[in-house]
Amino acid sequence: MLNIGDKAPEVLGRNEKGEEIRLSDFKGKKVVLYFYPKDMTPGCTQQACNLRDNHQALKKAGYEVLGVSVDDEKRHQNFIEKHELPFTLIADTDHRLTELFGAWGEKSMYGRKYMGTFRTTFIIDEEGKIERIIRPKEIKVKEHAAQILGK
Repeated sequence: MLNIGDKAPEVLGRNEKGEEIRLSDFKGKKVVLYFYPKDMTPGCTQQACNLRDNHQALKKAGYEVLGVSVDDEKRHQNFIEKHELPFTLIADTDHRLTELFGAWGEKSMYGRKYMGTFRTTFIIDEEGKIERIIRPKEIKVKEHAAQILGK
């Protein structure tokens, strides 16, 4: 599990187009790497749309937004198109990145236990180090951009 002050990995994974995404692609910018459970679900859609609606403010503040879920590239393409998302989504189908960042583990719903993604956001500074972590219990999906911007 990565923590504040740790260097983020160079290779983040493949985006919705199958292109490799590297941290160095965003040199000189802060990266919002947000992990979410699943495309097209209510909470994840609210979070993505909040980031979409505030994308210009985030960019103006020097942030690049990258979403990560274990959904595949095709599902990410559909999610982006349906909700007009202006940022990249990483298809972490083997949950390698999600596990590395500590955003994967046992969850429980209605008494059933299963493995899944914990909604977690990492702010990575211009040098590639983790500057801040917004943990699952802290994230407000309808106000996530304001949380990132510190408002």
